[in-house]
Amino acid sequence: MQDAGLSGVAAQQLSVSESHSTTLDSRSALLNPESRIPNPVVGTLLAFDFGTQRIGVAVGNTFSASSRPLTTISEEKNEIRFAAIAALVKEWQPCALLVGLPSNDDGTPHELTALCRRFANRLHGRFSLTTILVDERYTSLAASEQLNREGIRGREQKSLIDQYAAQQILQAYLDEPAACVIVNADRGIHE
Repeated sequence: MQDAGLSGVAAQQLSVSESHSTTLDSRSALLNPESRIPNPVVGTLLAFDFGTQRIGVAVGNTFSASSRPLTTISEEKNEIRFAAIAALVKEWQPCALLVGLPSNDDGTPHELTALCRRFANRLHGRFSLTTILVDERYTSLAASEQLNREGIRGREQKSLIDQYAAQQILQAYLDEPAACVIVNADRGIHE
């Protein structure tokens, strides 16, 4: 059963695996409620699904409340990754950057949680843009299901899954911005 307070992709992500019986409160267990976004940003957004081998990127905007997969950065060297991100920031002129924050099903930190927080802090430091963390549980599963519906299956998904997961992250923010937290340049992530 879907949570009535969620819509669109956020509700789809929660219904992907009902056996997890996830609610908005438990989805945000790693995100401090005191650092919730009181006033959502307005304009173009870039979202990132961070991984040690690939970074998926999606673009969207708050005016149409829509998102779409954009690209996958497949480089592992940080200087090349950040050069690619800088080019995207220059091209799209976003008002904010979103980073998916992974966690285990129960909300405890995932092995990539600290790396994603560090990536978010680096984005904020390099680009001086509002940087927002979004709970990314089940986004890869939801992305895979979306690709399956589009007829893209198995190995064909490898080159697209990360950018589709980034789209899920962005859409989750658009659907429920109050469930996200903002990164602070001086103190890192509000905690």
